[in-house]
Order: sequence, then C-alpha cells, then structure tokens
Amino acid sequence: MRRRQLLGGLGMASAGMALRQRSVQAQGQATLLPPRLREGDVVGIVSPAGATFERDRLDLVIDAVKALGFVPRVAPHALARYGYLAGTDAERAADVNAMFADPAIKALLPVRGDWGSARILPYLDYATIRANPKVVIGFSDISALLLGLYAQTGLVTFHGPHGLTAWRADQVEPLRQILMEGATLTYSNPLLGADQDRLMRDQGRIQTITAGRATGPLIGGNLSVISGIVGSPYFPDTTGAILFLEDVGEPPYRIDRMLTQLKLAGVLDGLAGFVFGQCTACGPGSGYGSLTLEDILRDHIQPLGVPACAGAWIGHVEPLWTLPLGGPVTMDATTGTLQMQTPAVV
Repeated sequence: MRRRQLLGGLGMASAGMALRQRSVQAQGQATLLPPRLREGDVVGIVSPAGATFERDRLDLVIDAVKALGFVPRVAPHALARYGYLAGTDAERAADVNAMFADPAIKALLPVRGDWGSARILPYLDYATIRANPKVVIGFSDISALLLGLYAQTGLVTFHGPHGLTAWRADQVEPLRQILMEGATLTYSNPLLGADQDRLMRDQGRIQTITAGRATGPLIGGNLSVISGIVGSPYFPDTTGAILFLEDVGEPPYRIDRMLTQLKLAGVLDGLAGFVFGQCTACGPGSGYGSLTLEDILRDHIQPLGVPACAGAWIGHVEPLWTLPLGGPVTMDATTGTLQMQTPAVV
C-alpha cells in the first residue's frame, strides 16, 4: 500500500495531546475464541483507521449490518476527521475500547481501512479486551488491529470484509457459517468469469513454490502493514505458523524490500508454511530489468524449505475470504487450499 505521503504525518497534532499508553503485555497468550454471533446481535461500527468523508458511505455500512440480521451501533467518532484519519488516536482508540467494554456489543466492524490502525495499538485496553472477547473483522490496514489484538490477548480475529466491501452472497455465506455456525471451511480459489466455461483456468491460478502440506496457526495480512509493525509487541510470534501475505499497488522492488525486512527480522524463520495471496496492481511496469513477483517469492521463500504457494484468493479481491487469524489451518501448496481445523468461535 502506498503510504509515502502519509508517513510524514505520523506525529501528534500538538505537544499538549496527552495519550496514556497502555501497559504492553507479554506475548504467548493462550488462544481465546470469541462467542459466535446470533441474529439480532449488536455490531459496533468503528473507524480505527482512515476517515470516511461522506455520510452515505457510513449509511451503506449500516444497511449492510441490518441486512446481515444484526443491529448496528455506530461509534461516536465514526465520522470524525483528523486529516486523513478518522479522528485523533485518542478518539479512535476510545471507540474501540468502549465497544469491547460494552457487554451489548458482540462484534466490531470497521468502516474501512486506508491507514491508521497501528497508531492506536499502544492505547488499547488489552485487559478489558481479554476479559470481553468479541468478533473483530477486516482487512488491509485493519491487519494491524487484528494482529495487535491477537499478539496482546490471544484473541482469534478475522481477516475478512470490512464495512464497505460488496457483501455479495459468495462472501456473506462463508462469513455466516464461520461466525454464526462455528463451521470449519476449506477455501479454494473461485472459478471466475469465462473460466467457468473453459477447460483450463486463466484467473486465480496457484503457483506452487514448494510442494507439500502444513498445519499451524494462521497469521498474516497486508504486507505493507505487517512490515510496519514487525519488531513491535503488536506482531505475534510466527514460529510454527502458516504465514499469509497480500498487497495492492506495490511495484516488485517494494515487495522485495518488505520481504527482505521480514527476513532480516526473523519473521520467516521457523514457519510451518507460506501462502502469498493476490498482489493487485503490482506489476513491474515498463522499467527495464525489473524482477517479477515470481522471481522475488522464489528468492525469499523457496530457501525456507517449507510448503509454499502464491496466488491464493486473499487480498483486495472479491469474494473476500473470512479467515481465522490465529486459528489452526492446514494448507496444501499444490492445490492452494486452506482448511480450517477447528471452529473459530465458541
């Protein structure tokens, strides 16, 4: 994700802003499953990252929550503005903390991603969150929130739709099965468009980097976001994990740079398996001599010697899979499938 213009604005709005940083808890928490959702449950609509500039965008999210059979509860700062952020760090963190503290709220659904989730991680009340586990779902920049919650509390979160995704049937039904029925699904790339009438698949092809099957907790998200929180207390230990990554709008040299960062930080050491999803609009362009994404993945991932593949239907694509971040899955690097091993809700 392109954030070069955004990174210059990460400072506080003024020296007088007093944000109380929550104490950082050690990692190694026991896995914590949220209660399953039921029709009529209250879903909190929050904006932990980028600002929503038009009221009708929020209305769309409210309509989606109602159509799913839930009751929407909009956070006080959902439409707040602090530049490109949905309010100050204090306001955005306060909304998340309040949603977890309210026993009536059963799930948190972010309006959108963009940028900003990582900024609120030091100010979340992890003791309250641990005592009140709830469904949290989203993708892209929301990866930082999902990973931070899992690292600090052991809460299984969900890499899946946020409020402004399309909510078509092929996205909604798996989400219902996982979050409401406790189903254990197997995900494989969908047949899209003309591929449904072809003898061979053109879109969504799986590239096997290293053949094999592996089982472990599923950890991952947006590569740009992850590269920004690696080395902090808000990124979980990946030893024995299935790591998945995706991105959008990044040329190959940036993917190379970010994977190098993960390698140097030890994130790739001790993985059980690796899945690269979709990198939307990540082509080499017209410049001479660019490595391809395939080259870069081969250079960084093949030497690991673990089952690994690329091309899984994870990322800024539709339908969005709902994946249990922290839940055990089995991957097959030849077929590109991910199979949940246990329910992700109780």
